[in-house]
Amino acid sequence: MKKSNQWGLHDMHGNVWEWCSDWYGEKISGGTDSIGPDGGLARVLRGGGWRPIPGYCRSVFRILNYPSNRNGILGARVIRSQSAQ
Repeated sequence: MKKSNQWGLHDMHGNVWEWCSDWYGEKISGGTDSIGPDGGLARVLRGGGWRPIPGYCRSVFRILNYPSNRNGILGARVIRSQSAQ
């Protein structure tokens, strides 16, 4: 019943924090596909989850989390490259 975004995707915010393959760093490179450091102890979580603060429900919001941490507000989003179409 919801309208899709400009890429044809539905319901992209408010579900869970999403694990990213990037290692966490305080500063990241700029540009359209910024990346973190080559290694580290913590991975990046991207926003989209509504807990604990509704203002974090933004895809650009990022925090760190340790790969061994598990709970009900962490998840993953399956993606595919443009060339797969």
